Amino acid sequence: MIKNSLLVVCLFLCTFNTLKAQGTDLVRFEYAYIPQADSDNVYSRIRFSFNYPIKMDEKGSYLVISPQYRYNNLEINDRLIIDDGGDFNSFQTFSLELGYTFKMKNDWRFGTKVGGGISSNFEDSGVKSDDFRYTGSIYFVKSYKDKNAPKTSRLILGLKYTTPASINFPLPIINYFKRFHPSWSYSLGTPKTSIKYFFNKKNTLQAFIGLDRFYGNLQNNRMVTGENGVAKIAENASMLNILGALGYQYYITEHLLFYAYGGYTLSNEIRLRDGNQENILTINDRNTFYFRSGIKLKI
Repeated sequence: MIKNSLLVVCLFLCTFNTLKAQGTDLVRFEYAYIPQADSDNVYSRIRFSFNYPIKMDEKGSYLVISPQYRYNNLEINDRLIIDDGGDFNSFQTFSLELGYTFKMKNDWRFGTKVGGGISSNFEDSGVKSDDFRYTGSIYFVKSYKDKNAPKTSRLILGLKYTTPASINFPLPIINYFKRFHPSWSYSLGTPKTSIKYFFNKKNTLQAFIGLDRFYGNLQNNRMVTGENGVAKIAENASMLNILGALGYQYYITEHLLFYAYGGYTLSNEIRLRDGNQENILTINDRNTFYFRSGIKLKI
């Protein structure tokens, strides 16, 4: 029952990083560290992302170019029943997305994004067809700003689809944000549910529930003895975490900020899957500590 409830929450949160085309981050560099409880396994990540908006006209239409790079280090030190070794631990992701957004009537805005990339352990020579991933999303944004700034609110509705992925159906984009007081704001839905307190213009503190994940292709498929004792071919690896955390942000300048988040996972799953995205082997599913920190340049 608990697992089913967590899955519902996970699906609701699963559009992490899908709203860049309407977001305020221009450049982000971050490091994440997730040691696995009761295990010698460790997941860590270095991520660099960039959003370049191009103004198309005077009516508020923009084209947004969004390249991203991730280095996912999945250190599997537990003994696994696998037919061979190889470079199993390191996965890299290169992606490029194009977004387009324009204003509609009554303070609504429409946006769409399409993109592609490669995510693989690159243990073989070159890039293979199974390394490629494709994504597309649409969303509608309703914004409202009070005359007595900084009181603002925003509603986002949409859908996102990625293939291949561990969840093979469109995921909802649902988020409501409100800055209801000069010192307080909250956000419900995706990409995270949070409440934030503004000490002053430079320092903020927030508590939130969010999601972290990765997906990577195994260029050399492996025969793995699964949880039911049956040998199957593993073709990709994935991680899916729901986490609760506290976060601190410090504005170095008006647009440049440092952030650090620390917390604990509510659901933590690292899996090997076959070509149909069916689970073969759960490498680790115990909840554990979570840390993420970085620098962002914002509009």
